[in-house]
Amino acid sequence: MAAVLDELDRRILAELQSDASQSLDDIAQKVNSSKTPVWNRIRKLRKAGVIVRDTVLLDPEALGLEACFFVLVRTSAHEADWQARFLRAVRARPEVLEAHRLAGDIDYILKVRVTNARAYDRFYQALISEVTIHNVTALLSMEEIKFTTELSLEQTKT
Repeated sequence: MAAVLDELDRRILAELQSDASQSLDDIAQKVNSSKTPVWNRIRKLRKAGVIVRDTVLLDPEALGLEACFFVLVRTSAHEADWQARFLRAVRARPEVLEAHRLAGDIDYILKVRVTNARAYDRFYQALISEVTIHNVTALLSMEEIKFTTELSLEQTKT
């Protein structure tokens, strides 16, 4: 069930999504509140599971991870054992940034970040050595047009 958010909650969350390293004083000033109510709201939002964790975003290219592949996986095996092995293999691979099970012709899509095509091939070979996959299509992202981790809070208004 979705958490019920008021306008102050949404403004606090927007500030935290923009820069979670801000001080409580800075956030309170930006959302037209004081420090204690902001702190209490943040604690409430954590307890409700709205705020899951604080983290730092790194620039993959600055770290030499210049190739981003979207990997489309089709399987002919849909047994629980195959799925458990596939999920274990995907979760264990640090190159996989995201993995989604899909409806439609494609069973899974993976977002994989590596240094280059050779590194992707090493990832691919390791993956297929752990689990049998019917068909894999790798799509190289030529340009990242939009990237954000900020969720739209406008959609949460009732």
